[in-house]
Amino acid sequence: MSRSCLLGFLALAITSFGKGATPPVRIDETSQTSAPSQLERYEDSHQAMGTEFRVAVYGRDQNYLAETVEQVWEEIDRIDQQMSNYKPESELSQINRLAASQDVLVSPDLFALLQTSIHYSEETGGAFDITVGPLMKAWGFFRGQGRVPSAAELHEVLKHVGYQHVKLDPARRTIHFDVPGIELDLGGIAKGYAVERAVRVLRDNGITSSFVSSGMSSIYALGAPPGEKGWKITLRDPFDEKKAADVVYLKNLAMSTSGNYNKFFKLGGKMYSHIMDPHTGMPVEGMLATTVFVAGGTDSDALSKLYVLGVEGSRRYLAKHPDIEALFYVPTGVEGQFRRVALKSTSFHLPPDALVEVQ
Repeated sequence: MSRSCLLGFLALAITSFGKGATPPVRIDETSQTSAPSQLERYEDSHQAMGTEFRVAVYGRDQNYLAETVEQVWEEIDRIDQQMSNYKPESELSQINRLAASQDVLVSPDLFALLQTSIHYSEETGGAFDITVGPLMKAWGFFRGQGRVPSAAELHEVLKHVGYQHVKLDPARRTIHFDVPGIELDLGGIAKGYAVERAVRVLRDNGITSSFVSSGMSSIYALGAPPGEKGWKITLRDPFDEKKAADVVYLKNLAMSTSGNYNKFFKLGGKMYSHIMDPHTGMPVEGMLATTVFVAGGTDSDALSKLYVLGVEGSRRYLAKHPDIEALFYVPTGVEGQFRRVALKSTSFHLPPDALVEVQ
């Protein structure tokens, strides 16, 4: 891989209509030149789940590292085939077609993820909600054609949004929708779940130093590069992709970012972001980006939707839920300027041998 590819490695991809990909975070390569000669670095990328996954890994044998990363891609492809709402043959698409008219038997791993999703919906008061699919379609984000729906259209769409309409039966492992028109969209959690599964594959193969990225959604820092305290990550300025906002050192921890620059369109001089408030049906305002640091990728992806709760709502959430650290970029009212708000759970303990250090 060329040096130019290395410098762009592990960027969380950003999509804005009419623009190319730009990273909200990047990994700093300049401090990673001291790797012992006996350790080799291997990196690769893979397209799945509508984004680009990337893996960097250290080990003693290039062939073994390549074979292990290939196993990672196979696992991510399996998840994509199962959980995509773009693939009509996927298990999730089958659920969306049938669950309003009958109980649908769900595979164990998908059912567990649906249980986790409903748990986070309940815990966040609906700020995180996997039934926002109809809203995404109404606003044109499903196929990338932004539009502003009318108030009447939103009123109708909201009748078909709400996690309360998803009925899970753990005893029979079935799902049912209690109203027609419900559609599950796992875009807010599945990529973090895929990262978590990828890390499991790496660990099962004896890998102790790796960095996994799922496009704009989530990352996991497994161990650290040789000779370093953690993986050094630069968070972008929410107004200027060429400027750094903060530097983070991460080790044995997951991180997810939700930003209004991830996917958006502009109409009449106003910017409309893809991050929806499921209660109002409108894009969230008053927030630029939210980054969450927790133990696992599934949790970090879901909890990055603290973006919807805002700073004060998130503060109340963190007072009741342990071991979460969050960083918010909030507009000041002055064009191009933002303020940082850093919050931690009232009860906060890092996992063993983990690090998160924001500078």
